[in-house]
Amino acid sequence: MSGATAVAGSTRLKLESAKRASALLAGFSSAQKNQALAAMADVIEANQANILRANQEDIVRSNLAGAMRDRLLLTPARISAMAASVRDVLALPDPVNEILEQWTRPNGLRIRKVR
Repeated sequence: MSGATAVAGSTRLKLESAKRASALLAGFSSAQKNQALAAMADVIEANQANILRANQEDIVRSNLAGAMRDRLLLTPARISAMAASVRDVLALPDPVNEILEQWTRPNGLRIRKVR
């Protein structure tokens, strides 16, 4: 299998997995979603050393310099900011099932536009 074919196959598998996960996630309650987000933030922080090590390997292999390199370069502060950003999402209201509009037709039919 050529490299491009292997990448395409790997990408397809990842996309199919993401599709299955999104269907599962759609059924989660707000509390379950928030619990998952909190766990993600915790895992990011707990794996900071591994993330930094892998990022350094990627930076070396990329042969990038200047602004392009800086965009990809992770630091402890950037990793902490990532975890904090995930926790910031916890403070947002869950938009799922939010009623955007609703009205009643003259015949009594109630119509709702739901996110």
